[in-house]
Amino acid sequence: MGKDEDKEMNIYANEDSVNLHNVTTETENTRKYQTPQHTGIDCVKIRRYRAAVVCLVLLCVLLLTAVIALCVHIHTNNTDYTGDSSELLINITNLAEEKDQLLTRNTDLTEKTDQLRTKIVNLTEARDQLVDKNMQLAKERDGLLSSNRDLIKQRDQLHQEKNELLKSIHGMDGWIYYQSNLYFVSSEKKSWTESRRYCAERGADLIIINNREEHDFVKKISANANVWIGLTDSEVEGSWKWVDGSTLTSGFWDPREPNGHRGENCALTYSPGWADYACSDLFQWICEKSILK
Repeated sequence: MGKDEDKEMNIYANEDSVNLHNVTTETENTRKYQTPQHTGIDCVKIRRYRAAVVCLVLLCVLLLTAVIALCVHIHTNNTDYTGDSSELLINITNLAEEKDQLLTRNTDLTEKTDQLRTKIVNLTEARDQLVDKNMQLAKERDGLLSSNRDLIKQRDQLHQEKNELLKSIHGMDGWIYYQSNLYFVSSEKKSWTESRRYCAERGADLIIINNREEHDFVKKISANANVWIGLTDSEVEGSWKWVDGSTLTSGFWDPREPNGHRGENCALTYSPGWADYACSDLFQWICEKSILK
């Protein structure tokens, strides 16, 4: 588009030059062939005419020059404006893309921030739970340490009491130590009631047999003799109870016993097992007392 405008301006300029040349030529020709018959007034007119033509030509040249300069200026400015507009459009496009990228990044950062806040809340709750649990464990630890100290004191006290009891046992004739209990096997014979009284006077009672090991121990220390034990059904026939009031749940009876003959309401142990006899019968007995009481 700029080249076409330049060509059009050149054509106009050439036409003006040709017209100016033609006018000048005609003027000169008129001057050559003019006869000397013209008067002074005609010469003045001719000069004025020539001056007007020259002014007109100069004015046209100036106008043409101004038009050309204005066209060049407009073309240059238009080119500059077109370039600036293109650059602005490119900048706007780039800024729009950057804005979209920033919005996307901002959205991502917002989501990550929310996720981090959620994690912080969860971690804070977990920390608080751990702190509470740690405090509880600390209290339990302190309680266990206190209990351990108390148990150590009790252990030491029991050791001391045991040593003292063991010393006293050596001074007790006929008493045998077994599993924290003391046992006494009599050498004389008494009724079940008198035997129990004898034990009570010495801080003991007739033996209570709790298990097979203790039963075998009694048979061993009594040499399988007939000895009273702390078992009777004198209150209710057939309901055997120990001297501490507990009910017999299982025993080591002779297969033929108890038979309940002749008001046999007291139990003794002998080689085959336990048997019921009359409480007034005379037999040896075994006393039992705990060293922990």
